[in-house]
Amino acid sequence: MPAPAGRSMRRAVAALLVALVVVLAGVAVAKLRVNPYLYFAGYVILQYIVIATAWNILGGYAGYVNFGTPAFFALGAYSSVFLIQTVKPPLPVLIVAGGLVSALLGLGIGYLTLRLRGVFFSIATLALSIVLQTVMINWEFVGGSRGLSVIRPSGPPFGNYVTFLFTVMVLLAVVSVLVARFIERSWLGRGLAALRDNEEAAECMGVPTLRLKLFATTVSGFLLGVAGAPFPYYVTFVDPNSAFSLDYAVNALAMPMIGGTTSWVGPVIGAVLLGAAQQVTTVTISSEMNLFIVGVVLVAFVVLAPEGILGLVRRLRGR
Repeated sequence: MPAPAGRSMRRAVAALLVALVVVLAGVAVAKLRVNPYLYFAGYVILQYIVIATAWNILGGYAGYVNFGTPAFFALGAYSSVFLIQTVKPPLPVLIVAGGLVSALLGLGIGYLTLRLRGVFFSIATLALSIVLQTVMINWEFVGGSRGLSVIRPSGPPFGNYVTFLFTVMVLLAVVSVLVARFIERSWLGRGLAALRDNEEAAECMGVPTLRLKLFATTVSGFLLGVAGAPFPYYVTFVDPNSAFSLDYAVNALAMPMIGGTTSWVGPVIGAVLLGAAQQVTTVTISSEMNLFIVGVVLVAFVVLAPEGILGLVRRLRGR
């Protein structure tokens, strides 16, 4: 086996082993007897990791800024609500179904916005979120504007349902990071980087820009839907205001920007830092301060470290 291929294989195996260790650690933490709020807070931070990673595949790797994050997240949540109202499948089925429905939406948006770039693409995704929210407000079967209460299933595999959801989100976060890492280190990542840097030049060089854009919108949509699918069981009450919250759009943009958009590590760093800061603020001050904190931190990084924490570290190392 050639040396580069051997190194790639060893790195892939090492990444899988680290992922397994993280999942096992999550299971071990779920069995500890600590304050239940820590599991709620941990769930939110892990959910942010999935959301930030999903956004970065399209917004960071491909350079298409997506303001429609709430649409994909909420579609995953409402897919779960619809299935719970009809056939009541187990949680893994809800997660897969939510991901697939949001992936189809991502694929459709990719086709409908083939020629839109820059701010026009961003406005189109924002309009999508508004349209989808209007649909859910007027769909009484899933609660309409009044919302709908969801009863958690009895008898989770271990512990109570909160710790079980925490463990599930650990697994989803690990899988999303592995997907992003694979994309970044494969020819897909190189093609998306070319698409981000100069789409016209990439087309002239034979890069399949159309297929890469559709791939990015689909995968990003799938992961956002996966993040939203457990949401009904997490909050036990779903309404359009919570599912389509502006927080998801702002946080999804801010977390990769804070950590760095050029690597899979950046969104993870940004999600952990920003998510932890928001949870501490919620407990000590008020949850109303969350968006204020995001705004201040984002402006600071745009001015002082436009390439995020990873870019700042690289600059300091280069001195």
